Amino acid sequence: MTVQIRQLATTTQDFDTEFRRVLHWAAETDHAIEQRVAEILADVRARGDEAVLEYTRRFDGLTSETVAALEIPRGELQAALEAITPRQREALQAAADRVRDYHQRQLDACGRSWTYRDVDGTLLGQKVTPLDRVGIYVPGGKAAYPSSLLMNAIPAKVAGVGEIIMVVPTPAKGSIATGGTGAAGGKGERNTLVLAAAAVAGVDRVFTVGGAQAVAALAYGTATIPKVDKITGPGNAYVASAKKHVFGVVGIDMIAGPSEILVLADGTTPADWVAMDLFSQAEHDELAQSILLCPDAGYIAQVKAAIDRLLPGMPRRDVIRASLEGRGALIHTRSMEEACEISNRIAPEHLEVSSRDPQRWEPLLRHAGAIFLGAYTSESLGDYCAGPNHVLPTSGTARFSSPLGVYDFQKRSSLIEVSEQGAQVLGKIAAELAYGEGLQAHAQAAEFRLNDTTPGSLK
Repeated sequence: MTVQIRQLATTTQDFDTEFRRVLHWAAETDHAIEQRVAEILADVRARGDEAVLEYTRRFDGLTSETVAALEIPRGELQAALEAITPRQREALQAAADRVRDYHQRQLDACGRSWTYRDVDGTLLGQKVTPLDRVGIYVPGGKAAYPSSLLMNAIPAKVAGVGEIIMVVPTPAKGSIATGGTGAAGGKGERNTLVLAAAAVAGVDRVFTVGGAQAVAALAYGTATIPKVDKITGPGNAYVASAKKHVFGVVGIDMIAGPSEILVLADGTTPADWVAMDLFSQAEHDELAQSILLCPDAGYIAQVKAAIDRLLPGMPRRDVIRASLEGRGALIHTRSMEEACEISNRIAPEHLEVSSRDPQRWEPLLRHAGAIFLGAYTSESLGDYCAGPNHVLPTSGTARFSSPLGVYDFQKRSSLIEVSEQGAQVLGKIAAELAYGEGLQAHAQAAEFRLNDTTPGSLK
């Protein structure tokens, strides 16, 4: 099976033009989706539980009489944890432990309150507090991602979030969500591994609601589903559109584009390993992007041969092929230094430095969601169990965005306590600037506290 993946070289005259074509991705959401999502959000905001039930019946085929009946009891989460195989339970717990340990270190490094005093006794500082309540959207049904649940819930718990509300669609067979033509009734397809992950991560409440209606319920609150302060987690085009619409009413994590991997290779890693790493993102969907940058033309040929040889054995080979041919590229660079420069232009979601000496190149890399150093560090380890978060900026937004982390579930308040002595200095500065801006009340509020001009000032 020959894959028609682009093969470019930085030495060619038209490289920049072809390179821009590789990176181009239109993020526009279908207008019909935008309009339908807006209607659903407005309906849930107006009718609450009644609208949530109607859309859950229509799209997921669940015939519950109340939204309260769509909440999964805590005992069922624990039962799911006990029902999975011992090996699954051990893997889930090990991954959760590593994710928790990493985010605890993140909290210790940057998530604490601090204060200091000036020589005049003025106290200045920062108060860090967790969000009160967070909503986590977890894909359900056939697309079940317990790893995403861990990556969203655990840093929220480490940050000290008071309550985590999880929503997960559990469509009944034959429903629209599972490719059917209408509601089929029943309990819906609950993924045991996802529920077990919710137990391990310490999720407080779980509702079997999905789609734009779930986002609306979390953002606005209903009689049964509590209003949250922030919504995180991946979803389909309707979920992404809904998150965009409710931003400002609540916080959101990010609007993610297609998955991406960029491999910088010096030719020392087995070609089969790199080919499979490219597959690991290409198998997500046809719009995913997999790119190799390498200064060794012979090695690029080996990777291309490995792609052609390994692809027929992949269960998702049609998706992988469409992704590689549509948005993939094998790029021959002049040097590893030039490869690093191009990587910074791309600012990829996942960046593998597959070389004998990755520490040599890491200082040159400024923009990436996550950087995987060395031949043994496959991107898939970061997806599941390495510890750092796998919710990462895409589509070049790593130039100004960061991975999901403890800091996304906290907010900061400035602390200012000015002493009488400090007010004598700061008051004059503030008054001068305020008069310059034409804000007399600002100026006089500061001047009232000056001992030499304000009768009755505090002693």
